[in-house]
Amino acid sequence: MKYKAWQIKQFLMKNEEKELPEFKVSKVDRDYQLWKREPLSVDLLHEFMFKQKLEYIHCNPVRAGLCGVPGNYYYSSARFYLDGSNSFGMLTHYSGN
Repeated sequence: MKYKAWQIKQFLMKNEEKELPEFKVSKVDRDYQLWKREPLSVDLLHEFMFKQKLEYIHCNPVRAGLCGVPGNYYYSSARFYLDGSNSFGMLTHYSGN
């Protein structure tokens, strides 16, 4: 979303400059805001859905090129679900069974 917002802002600056002030905000970290700031929440109604979302999260560092397999990324909970390692002492909500 960040990259897409940047592209839209560049387009507006080039082609529709009169529309750009409509997106102006007084924020410390940005001058313009193109997206509505609402967290995306997904109800995990079934164990299948939970596992699907968890796998997606675990694969993010792999897709980003930060590691070769999910369990090798230090800040991931993937190792907890593979072998029970709990480096941070807080992963007790789901055992992966």
